[in-house]
Amino acid sequence: MARVFGWLFMLGRTQASKDAEILVLRHEVMVLRRQVAQPKPDWAARAVLAALARLLPATLRRSRLVTPGTLLAWHRRLITRKWTYPGRPGRPATSVEIRDLVLRLAADNPGWGYRRVHGELTRLGHRISAATVRRILRFRSYRPAPRGQEEASCCGTQQPDM
Repeated sequence: MARVFGWLFMLGRTQASKDAEILVLRHEVMVLRRQVAQPKPDWAARAVLAALARLLPATLRRSRLVTPGTLLAWHRRLITRKWTYPGRPGRPATSVEIRDLVLRLAADNPGWGYRRVHGELTRLGHRISAATVRRILRFRSYRPAPRGQEEASCCGTQQPDM
């Protein structure tokens, strides 16, 4: 609101004072451009700069802070922020209960691999793929059971010592 009143106040000023202010502002901009590598204006400053840049002649518009490329980049960022989709694509995440059950079965039976854990979950009536069981165990840093140990534990026989 203060800016609007400031712009209205400028209408009553003389042309000489406006020209002096423009020269001072241009000098400030040159000094700031030397000091700051990349300015980061907020959305309100961007809107004002974009609106006022349209009033400038094409020759002056090229050397300004807000170039047409900058305006297009701001517009693209605005559109990508506005048009986000509510859900992520792909399958829904595995429920916490299933994840906990997979981890509990693997901890209680260290000789089981992910396929055996998957088989037990299927037998219990849970619909989950073996790859998902493997991914859950891998994320929690469970190592696969050695091949001989898994087979021996499922058949109830011990392998002979050599």
